[in-house]
Amino acid sequence: MTKNSASSMHSKWTGMVPVGDTALAVTDTGGSGIPVVYLNGHTATQGYWRRVIAELGTEWRHITYDMRARGKSKRSADYSFETNVRDVDAVLAARGVDRALLVGWSYGAFVAAHWASRNPGRTVGAVLVDGAQPYDWLDEAMEQRIRKLFRRMRWILPLLRPTGLTPRMTAEQIANSNIELGLIARERELGPVLDSITVPARYVVASGVSFGSKGDEQERIRAGLGAVTARNPNIRISAKVPSNHAAILRKDFRAVAEAVREVAALDRGRP
Repeated sequence: MTKNSASSMHSKWTGMVPVGDTALAVTDTGGSGIPVVYLNGHTATQGYWRRVIAELGTEWRHITYDMRARGKSKRSADYSFETNVRDVDAVLAARGVDRALLVGWSYGAFVAAHWASRNPGRTVGAVLVDGAQPYDWLDEAMEQRIRKLFRRMRWILPLLRPTGLTPRMTAEQIANSNIELGLIARERELGPVLDSITVPARYVVASGVSFGSKGDEQERIRAGLGAVTARNPNIRISAKVPSNHAAILRKDFRAVAEAVREVAALDRGRP
């Protein structure tokens, strides 16, 4: 394999990758380009990346998949963050990829940051789309807000599941996963992870507020990136775009694609 694991052609493939007690729905466009692995938002599916993929085009090898109980992937007994990080390894192994560029949005940005920090030799670089921003936003009041929100939604979630808009998880499981993310996002937890990244990493940051946020909460979270980039020269903000968190992949996909190109160019210049 070459530096970017793209020395030979790979065929297009769509199927299920067995992992422990579940199976993940994976799509691989194939080709000889740099493998780009896309990591979804908490309840999102691989279809959210279609505009970014179209913008980048066929010179890249695009690998998307649905996390456990999302999209076409099967249910599991374990929806923990660590399991989602390990699932990246399972997908790469199944597709014969040694080294990849990771692009994560929201929840997926946290997964990308952790995986890149742990696997520098296997990572071309990372693009973190409005996520993986260290901030102590979870307190007891916020935890209760999250639990209350999903208790209210527990009746509608089963109705939405056939549409693919919600995961096949219980309201309590979704709430617990969001609360776990709040713990992972704390400065003392996420800060060292970001500080240890030794590959090129670029943020694409949204503007405004989204569902579940109040006031300037999200802007205060994003403001913490200044300290991150000051500490680690490998990490930069590629763009701050007009759209909000929920719309960024739909409205500002070009900025995400440009960040992918930027990271790849930096990797080519590395010794």
